[in-house]
Amino acid sequence: MTGIGAEAGAQAARSRALAVLRVRGRALAVALLPAAAAVILLAGGSTGHFVGRGWDAARWITGVLAVLVLLAAAGIALVVARARPAFSPTVPVPEGSAPDLYRMVRDLADRLNVPAPSAIALTPDCDSWLEDRTHTAHGPPPRPAPDEIAGPGRRRAPVAPVLVIGSPFLWWMRVGELRAVLAPVIAGTGPSAHPDIAAARRFVRGLDAAVAVASTAGRCPLTRGVCAAVGWVARLLLRGCREHATQMERGVAAAAAERAQAVDYGLRIVAQEQVGLAYAGWDRLLTRVALPAWRMGRWPSRLDAGVVAALTELSRRDRLAEGFTSRLGERPACDLLEEPGAVDEAASLLAARLFHGGPAESGPDWAPVDWQAYPEEVVDRTWRADAARLHRVLDSLGVRPALDPAAPDPGGPTLARVLDHLTEPGTQTPAPRAPQNTQKPDDGENPRQGPTAADDETGTGGAGGSEILAEGEGEAEAEEPADDYPRTERSSALAAGLTAELAREEAGAPSGATATGQTSDSALWDDGGLPLFPLQPPRTARDLLTEHVTAMVCCAAVDTAGAVPALDWLDGPSLLLGGERAADLTPKVLSLIEDGDPGPLRHWLAVSGIRPEKPVRLV
Repeated sequence: MTGIGAEAGAQAARSRALAVLRVRGRALAVALLPAAAAVILLAGGSTGHFVGRGWDAARWITGVLAVLVLLAAAGIALVVARARPAFSPTVPVPEGSAPDLYRMVRDLADRLNVPAPSAIALTPDCDSWLEDRTHTAHGPPPRPAPDEIAGPGRRRAPVAPVLVIGSPFLWWMRVGELRAVLAPVIAGTGPSAHPDIAAARRFVRGLDAAVAVASTAGRCPLTRGVCAAVGWVARLLLRGCREHATQMERGVAAAAAERAQAVDYGLRIVAQEQVGLAYAGWDRLLTRVALPAWRMGRWPSRLDAGVVAALTELSRRDRLAEGFTSRLGERPACDLLEEPGAVDEAASLLAARLFHGGPAESGPDWAPVDWQAYPEEVVDRTWRADAARLHRVLDSLGVRPALDPAAPDPGGPTLARVLDHLTEPGTQTPAPRAPQNTQKPDDGENPRQGPTAADDETGTGGAGGSEILAEGEGEAEAEEPADDYPRTERSSALAAGLTAELAREEAGAPSGATATGQTSDSALWDDGGLPLFPLQPPRTARDLLTEHVTAMVCCAAVDTAGAVPALDWLDGPSLLLGGERAADLTPKVLSLIEDGDPGPLRHWLAVSGIRPEKPVRLV
């Protein structure tokens, strides 16, 4: 039954491919119609028919029209044939660097009785697909080898597509799970090898690329007119074959799924659970851990290894992930690579380019960072840079420093200055005395790497582990009001100043060291016109003020209470007080900037032994 279902899906895909090719044939017929009419009129004149001034004029008009239409059709066909379709940015994996992976893929293709993919590449995302890359930058597909000629009509068999694998899958999944996940994908090479399906796909990709070429017209009016005409024809043909192309791809997918049913079906159900878990962990790692580093001009060089650490931590703290740690004893799929560290680094740099817009190579303002150095080089630097920016804006607003005669450096950058400025008149509350038994962390301990905290929600980073499977980052959006600025006048002025100051810094910063990572819109992929997939929308003024005040609190905790910056795999930068994560800090900061009430934050500072009147070290 499986074979019958696969054959039915393949037959449906082939019929839809023929429908797409019929659209191409009709377009060719329309282009040849004036030429056919001109040939008929010329033949009639040579045989004594269609004589007279009227017929002579018709012959001239029809002949000129036929030449113009043929030239236009040839030009459009040339653009469609030679336009380079957009390829997904990936990390190529040569066979010499992953012989075991290629062997597994070929064995799987032999078992499915389909052609093996021509190559393997990795993408920094949780997805896998087949991608036809036979079109090169210089034109149509290359000539196949003699043994690739097939069929009684000596038709050329299409070159097999490239298998693109999500890099997080290789590190989190076991070998058997990866094999089960790739089975339906590799099965798609069977229908892809059919000449009609390959020709239909090539035609649709060419039309799509022609539309893209037409949209990049220059300033010359003639060039814009020609490109507009080419784009109009290409879009017209795309509309004509859109439904057929969609149904063709559905048929290919159905045939591939049916064919793969016989391979590791039971294991595939378990593997699909790992796909969802890897996607959630990857998203959380990018937005909570990688993004702060990218904004500092640093890119974590082992993102895929970080996925394993994040999901292992999730399985430790979240009851929804019970049992996942037992599979860690099995062989990971990254063992199929000869040098997994080098591949992870390349995929991590590509992820930084795709999601943030950094340069293609490392430099002074765009350097890699190891996980061991992340707390010191990213977390601490980020806090102190934000705190320095906060005090620069306070200086520009004319806010006086908080003077404390007992302080060793009266008038220095203190948290008390921020608290006093944001406190609304009438809400000042006396800070409670710090407990006498407040314990400070042991100086000998330096828990710099990895999560060490409990399962409850924290204030500096985010939420507990169970949230990752439910709503990801929904806790922040659920609490934010619709307006971008805080409600109090002082908070709004400070937030506006931070927004302007950050915009000035980004305008003069090199690509990769900015907060948004945006580059010139006119640049192409090869020139760094990224990010293609921004992780988050621009931060609001309220978000910026919350981050900067929180950073100032963390700097004061590190400098006056012996706290240390740390990395939480699920929540990103975190503050360790006495070896435990600081809890419930964000609501107290929001109470200060939204209501002008410093009471909750001052109480937390006193209980934690943090001295707001003491100057802090800035960058």
